[in-house]
Amino acid sequence: MRQLAMALLTALAVPVACGTAGAAETPTLSLNGFGTLGVVHSDERQADFVAHRLVPDGAGHSGAWSAEVDSRLGLQLTANPTSRLSGVIQVIAEQRHDGSYRPFVEWANVRFEVTPALSVRIGRMVQPVFMASEYRKVGYATPWIRPPQEVYGLLPVTNFDGVDFRYRSRFAGFTHTLQGNYGRKDSTTPSGGDVRARDGMTLANTLERGGVTLFASYSRYRLTVAELAPFFDAFRQFGPEGEAIAERYDVDGTRNTLISLGARYDPGDWFVMGEWIRSDSPSFIGDGRGWYLTGGYRFGSLTPYVTLARAWVDSDTSDPGLSTAGLPPPLAAPARQLNAGLNQLLGRAAVQQKSVSLGVRWDLARNVALTVQYDHLDLAAGARGVLTNTQPGFEPGGTVDLFGLALDFVF
Repeated sequence: MRQLAMALLTALAVPVACGTAGAAETPTLSLNGFGTLGVVHSDERQADFVAHRLVPDGAGHSGAWSAEVDSRLGLQLTANPTSRLSGVIQVIAEQRHDGSYRPFVEWANVRFEVTPALSVRIGRMVQPVFMASEYRKVGYATPWIRPPQEVYGLLPVTNFDGVDFRYRSRFAGFTHTLQGNYGRKDSTTPSGGDVRARDGMTLANTLERGGVTLFASYSRYRLTVAELAPFFDAFRQFGPEGEAIAERYDVDGTRNTLISLGARYDPGDWFVMGEWIRSDSPSFIGDGRGWYLTGGYRFGSLTPYVTLARAWVDSDTSDPGLSTAGLPPPLAAPARQLNAGLNQLLGRAAVQQKSVSLGVRWDLARNVALTVQYDHLDLAAGARGVLTNTQPGFEPGGTVDLFGLALDFVF
């Protein structure tokens, strides 16, 4: 899988190396693309299984079958005016926060090679939090229909606007890549609210030797969810007790951190890979944890694989809220409503589930692969896991079965 991903990145002209021998001395311009045509079925009728939490609907309540979860099309234009200067624009069409498929700019940056080992970029770039961040949207380059949401779902944002550097060196047979960045990101929720990340900083380190890859990253950023300000301001109207609750759970410039570790071994005929992530937030988002482990074997053009994954939280998923004892009825009623809203918010933020995924990939032609995948989600007691758009009849906990089919291609 590592060889496949690197070959794909080379084909798409993604600047993964900080210098290559024999780089072109004349200007070049290339256009490449990738896409996924996918459908997924869910047996849960009172909630939706979605690609990530920033989209409004998917498979389940909105429709037993959905092509919105995994389908996308991407085009990438790469320009190399000189051997040391390059630029890239990547445009993707997939389901957005408002349910539309309007194309958006995923990447748009300029890269300058300071030395053969060091490069810097400015613009919109990938957020290198995970081992497969560079190609997480390119289904052809991954062993699954979609990355395990127990890990990748903890950070659905895939890019940022800012600056970064990449330094590559070699020692004792290892290729060492150190990447760092600083920037910001604005997102929109399905309800139309603004989510702003500021002062974002990530350091990512990759070691590679033969079929072995080791990865680690650390990220921190300040997060603001503006649409929740009136909700927590209402708590503050109840005096010191309400002030303490708002201070504990509001997301107004709070500092969030993420730590990610990953490893992969791919000698050729088979592969095994896994990642672990820790996400901490002093707000209603809480402290999330997740991991997955995937293994597969290649039988010619067929690659069966299995994935085990789990996500849980190390923080409270409920809170007694405001004390209503002694409050006059005109105040007790809104206090109870605020308490209910707070616990709904805490429950929705927490991802608690286990999953088992079985799949088979068929490389049926050059640059084209067909993947079939079955997922069994086991939701924690009282939790909705990665499901969204829950309806009044939804019962937290229980299990969900998914069946997916995806045709991935690059060109």
